Amino acid sequence: MGTTLFSGCRSFSWLQLSLSCSFAHSSSSENGISRPKAVPTSRGNGLVDKEKDNSLGISSRRSLLITGISVASSSVLGFPGEGMAVVKQGLLAGRIPGLSEPDEQGWRTYRRPDDKSGGHGVGWSPIIPYSFSVPQDFEEVPVSIADLGGTEIDLRFASSKEGRLFVIVAPVLRFADNLGDDATIQKIGPPEKVISAFGPEVIGENIEGKVLSMNTVEHDGRMYYQYELEPPHVLITATAAGNRLYLFSVTGSGLQWKRHYQDLKRISESFRVI
Repeated sequence: MGTTLFSGCRSFSWLQLSLSCSFAHSSSSENGISRPKAVPTSRGNGLVDKEKDNSLGISSRRSLLITGISVASSSVLGFPGEGMAVVKQGLLAGRIPGLSEPDEQGWRTYRRPDDKSGGHGVGWSPIIPYSFSVPQDFEEVPVSIADLGGTEIDLRFASSKEGRLFVIVAPVLRFADNLGDDATIQKIGPPEKVISAFGPEVIGENIEGKVLSMNTVEHDGRMYYQYELEPPHVLITATAAGNRLYLFSVTGSGLQWKRHYQDLKRISESFRVI
């Protein structure tokens, strides 16, 4: 490491010397020491045009010098600049592509990448991946802390044609402190208790009188609670795994609900924790 620093210092000293010489030459030219005299041409404003050319030359040299300083500072001193790749160690944050290619029906499967970070508290185990299927016009969109569910929203998708969805991944310790690291949705409570506790968090209002249906289904030994609420039009699939509760919400406007209800229901029922 000492050799690298020494080499960087030598390079930077050479750069300073070169830039000092360039600035000295530019300054002497501007003071009239070595700048050639302007010679009038046959044009009416020949002298003015010549002076403009000289000024443009000086400005260009200044721009090149400033650019050189920026690039050299980035490469010699290690300051990250535009176009430089920043390598992050450990888990990857933000949006990471997880969609498959469309199948013969035009549907794609999203699987949460294993290396995507969670951000749900220090000491938490990695989030167990989940998956779901969507029509190919659905795309991932940025998560905002202003969304319902706040910082616990792990993912959002949207389609201007059909609707939108999001996934909330919440620590089960928010609701019970004796579930351990292998929680199940049944340990949290029956369907009525779960929707009463989490429904307002999903739709942003009281759910009393809005639950049209609730069902329980099992896939690969894991229980899922499925709900339909109205208004607003929302389909919710809930389950638990590890030390987290998963809430998968699919919604749309009145017109989207009317035209694409079967697709939205298929999306909701496709949710799985792997």
